[in-house]
Amino acid sequence: MHWTDLVAEKKQRQVKSIPQDWLVSPPPDSTLDVTGFPETCGLLNAREIEMTNTSVDVLLERLASGEWTSVDVTTAFYKRAIVAQQLVNCLTEIFVDRALARAAELDDHLKKTGKVVGPLHGLPISLKDQICIKGLETTMGYVSWIGQYAEKNAVLVDILLECGAVPFVRTNIPQTLMWPESFNNVFGRTTNPYNRSLTSGGSSGGEGALIALQGSPVGVGSDIGGSIRIPAAFCGLYGLRPSYGRVPYSGARNSLEGQDSVLSVFGPMTSSIGGLKAFMKAVTNAKPWLKDPLAVRKKWDEDEYNLADHGSGKDLCFAIMWDDGVVVPHPPIRRSLEFAKAALEKAGHKVVDWKPIKHGELGDVTRDIWNAASAEDFMITASLTGEPIITTMELENADAVRAPFRPKKGGITAYQLWQVQRMRRDLRKEYLDHWEATASETGTGRPVDAIICPAAPFAAPPHGKNTYTNYTTVWNALDYPAAIFPVTTVDPNLDTKKPRHDFYDDFDEGIHEMYDPETFKNAPVCLQLVGRTLEEEAVVKMTEIVDAALASAK
Repeated sequence: MHWTDLVAEKKQRQVKSIPQDWLVSPPPDSTLDVTGFPETCGLLNAREIEMTNTSVDVLLERLASGEWTSVDVTTAFYKRAIVAQQLVNCLTEIFVDRALARAAELDDHLKKTGKVVGPLHGLPISLKDQICIKGLETTMGYVSWIGQYAEKNAVLVDILLECGAVPFVRTNIPQTLMWPESFNNVFGRTTNPYNRSLTSGGSSGGEGALIALQGSPVGVGSDIGGSIRIPAAFCGLYGLRPSYGRVPYSGARNSLEGQDSVLSVFGPMTSSIGGLKAFMKAVTNAKPWLKDPLAVRKKWDEDEYNLADHGSGKDLCFAIMWDDGVVVPHPPIRRSLEFAKAALEKAGHKVVDWKPIKHGELGDVTRDIWNAASAEDFMITASLTGEPIITTMELENADAVRAPFRPKKGGITAYQLWQVQRMRRDLRKEYLDHWEATASETGTGRPVDAIICPAAPFAAPPHGKNTYTNYTTVWNALDYPAAIFPVTTVDPNLDTKKPRHDFYDDFDEGIHEMYDPETFKNAPVCLQLVGRTLEEEAVVKMTEIVDAALASAK
């Protein structure tokens, strides 16, 4: 069977998995902003709209009290997810009967015992299409993996079930996962709900687009170079890239398996900031290290969340990185950084400038590590059916622009790889010392508490144009936890193009030239908060503090 026939058959099965009475008449392609459509399309009733617009904290309270049933909440989010699918093509696996049966079991348990199953009782959770669920296919955008059904759950799925969650959809990704946009030969392209001519990001782009349309309260993405943070930033969400091993990865599918230097991690994406804490606290308190040998033995630490190592959250000192010394961000990003600085100072915190060191080198060594055997990895997987390896995310199959990561054929030797890994190790030590040395300028007696920086040099760009990911990738190389938080949206009146005369190089000039306020109109603008290794609790708390400061300054 030709690979295109396999795709046609798979797509047909996907369409059949959608309840026919949940199909709507989506707006024409010329309607770019579709964020308002789910509430006006007529599929969701007023109560379901209320449920899907409710924050994670309140959802969990109402589910635990029995005020709302899991069946009702899951149905509401399922309907909205199916509408989102028809608008932006964000889903892969849809398993309505199975999810609603699980929700009914949880409702029954609460009714009979008066007790919740766990801290995420009854909460629908979406999962990126690499997180195996027993009995479902996990293609990860590869035609070659169509028809491969998981024999058991990924460890994270088992833990989420133990915590009382309801996995209900899986979401779209790019072929190979190693793209910051989401397009593959099986399911096609996911677009951005704020402006469908722009990318939703990647590789967790299906999650980003789904949650932006309130089609899921919390989703799980993965991040090896920015794959949680880029779609969270492009879709106006909160997202967290934890340190290696904090969230279990065992039993999931992946690219570059066996590459154990710069590891991919799972983390939450959500439209309400409380979702970050709810997810991380539930998962880490479930002792994942007893199920995954690479998981770190560290429960949720409430003292760290209360910023015991950061002056208990009083008079924090944030450092702002205006640019990384490689590419200067577009005007909307600069405006959001200035707004964040003013808001934090107004809230009584200190703000200093962050001097980035060797961000270009950190990005280069990370790509060299991935490149060592990635071309072979991708070719071996795709060759089973003869599907082509995607070389560009352009809308039309134009010549590939400079991609942030594309493998080179003929990788490096094992010895050469060791040298690159050694270089990365030394850079990590240099960066640690650099951070520690900031204690002399904060005035708090501590080094800088967190760095605030862009998540990308631009808001969500047109498809195929997300050509620079170093604003996220460096923190993967350093293994620093980082959270995304929304600030504003691109406003052509406020974010006019400003002339620049000095550029780092031609690439920096090219990024500058691509900015046109009308192209990026309405795109969300988010920033990134970066902490120290295994400091997830503090990163979540400081993101809440920044979020509150921004809200009160608006």
